[in-house]
Amino acid sequence: MPSANNAAIVEISQTANKFRSSIVLQYDNKYIDVKSILGLFTTLLSSSKYDLHVHGPDEQEAKVAMAEVFAKHELGVNVVED
Repeated sequence: MPSANNAAIVEISQTANKFRSSIVLQYDNKYIDVKSILGLFTTLLSSSKYDLHVHGPDEQEAKVAMAEVFAKHELGVNVVED
């Protein structure tokens, strides 16, 4: 599985910023705000699995949109349902 390229990172961040919900990527024991492009650049360099935590008023729509954008760029992500 390829690691993220710049286009993927920008699109992931732009998609996250459309929502009011908090969208956080968990990787090992680090937590990164997906709305931060800089945070994504340092995180999405490895092709590991990520857990995505979404909490807020539009979390269902955000989960669907984020899963789609990760899949589009062939990045593995597990959207946590809690």
